[in-house]
This record gives sequence, structure tokens and C-alpha cells, in this order.
Amino acid sequence: MNDKANPPKKGSVERKDRLAEALRANLQKRKAQTRSRRAGDADKQRARDADRISEGLPAAGKMHKD
Repeated sequence: MNDKANPPKKGSVERKDRLAEALRANLQKRKAQTRSRRAGDADKQRARDADRISEGLPAAGKMHKD
């Protein structure tokens, strides 16, 4: 038998590096989201987003049936 270990392929090393970088970026993004939620910033952002979405639609409470 051959006792020598097969060297990793160049592509697999680059892929692992890209995946590791993507995981780090995702972790940083999630940490920032958690910090903003703790600070209450996410609630303000959701309220702004809801205002933008509902601008073109009539509010349910203001609709009248004839």
C-alpha cells in the first residue's frame, strides 16, 4: 500500500477558504442584527418598512362599505 497522503486539490483548498470567509461574513451580519435588536433599532426599522409598504394601500380601518 501507499503510505503517502494524497495532497489536497488546489480547488478544494480555495473552496474551503471561500466558504470560511462566507461563514465569517454571515456571523458578523447576524451579530449586527442581534445588537440592533437589543438596542431597539430593528423595531424602528420594521416600522419604517411597514410605513413604506402601506403607503399605496388604504388602511383596513379606513375602508367603508357602501
